[in-house]
Amino acid sequence: MTDTVDTTPPPTATSRRAALIGAMFLMATSAIGPGFITQTTTFTAKLGAAFAFAILVSVLVDVAIQLNVWRIVGVSGRRAQDLGNSVVPGGGYALAALDVFGGLVFNIGNVAGCALGLNALLGLNVKVGGAVSALIAITIFLSKRAGVAMDRIVVVLGAVMILMTLYVAIVSDPPLGDALRESVAPGEVDFLVITTLIGGTVGGYITYAGAHRMIESGLTGPENIREINRSAVTGILVTGLMRILLFLAVLGVVAGGVKLAADNPAPSAFKHAAGETGLRLFGLIMWSAAITSVIGASYTSVSFLVSFSSWIERNRNWLVVGFIVISTAIYLMIGTTPAKLLVLAGALNGLILPFGLAVLLWVAARRRDLLGGYRYPVWLLALGAAAWLLSLYLGWNSLSDLDDLWK
Repeated sequence: MTDTVDTTPPPTATSRRAALIGAMFLMATSAIGPGFITQTTTFTAKLGAAFAFAILVSVLVDVAIQLNVWRIVGVSGRRAQDLGNSVVPGGGYALAALDVFGGLVFNIGNVAGCALGLNALLGLNVKVGGAVSALIAITIFLSKRAGVAMDRIVVVLGAVMILMTLYVAIVSDPPLGDALRESVAPGEVDFLVITTLIGGTVGGYITYAGAHRMIESGLTGPENIREINRSAVTGILVTGLMRILLFLAVLGVVAGGVKLAADNPAPSAFKHAAGETGLRLFGLIMWSAAITSVIGASYTSVSFLVSFSSWIERNRNWLVVGFIVISTAIYLMIGTTPAKLLVLAGALNGLILPFGLAVLLWVAARRRDLLGGYRYPVWLLALGAAAWLLSLYLGWNSLSDLDDLWK
């Protein structure tokens, strides 16, 4: 086994394209986790067809954020923590600490999602399912070409999730006309739902998952801007497509008057849509979403540490394995993520987006030296600034949740 993720620059056009597709799907599948599935199901049951508008707005904001993050990180060829330390003394260390803590806590939930998925799919005991899934993720990072293996599995499982959800969406027969109309002229607008969606798709480590993988594949610099832009937008659109298909699958059920199980709405929706087959498909989709999130959270969290020590860089795969082992051990001991830790991690994750985005936008606006003299587009900087203002609002909301810790 090599001690580091394979970062050799792709020698051919095919390899370059594969690396970009891997980075794109790493970002998308990191966003599509157990919480993503539960949120989408819950909000569809609450808002019905009007949820289409929230999805559209969240996708547009996500595109604005990721276009900036990918371009700044990609052109500079530096990870977010390196840029942070270049702009604010110790800023990169603070960003890394927030990301690693939040990633670890939420990774416990990702392992739990794997367990629930295998339970619905195969009837496995939840602790056995969690342990088996962790071993699969660990095997990927123990392979001789861990980077290539990771790229391939997130692409394959991402495609599986989309195709299986498409099938259920077709079977559930949703009112497409209502969904299209409500996407541009909603009968109800819930801003809390919109901000929750945005935080779930570009919050915490997810913001940097694809961009960090991209620069480690060697695809950096102004000459690769076209590929960088295409991958950033496509990654968000893949996430949006999965959200839309899941929304339509559930919409077809609730529009027919079915009341979903309050304690476990997602499998309830799939079972109503396609019977026992639907329940098994839910298990496959949930497991795929959770295992790719385990991979994404573990890989990206450690990527925030590799700049600080040559020893960490040399042993990064072992650290990723350790990250997965710790997450799984905690899950096996307690069976779930501690509620107070979730509140704290969610609040700290709310700080990652505004702080990290502010650092990157400052680099774009004032530190051309870090971009190799590249002149950053004003229109893109303006979009980023607008998204940053929204991220402040998201961060403030997440910090207000800290009150729950003292109740």
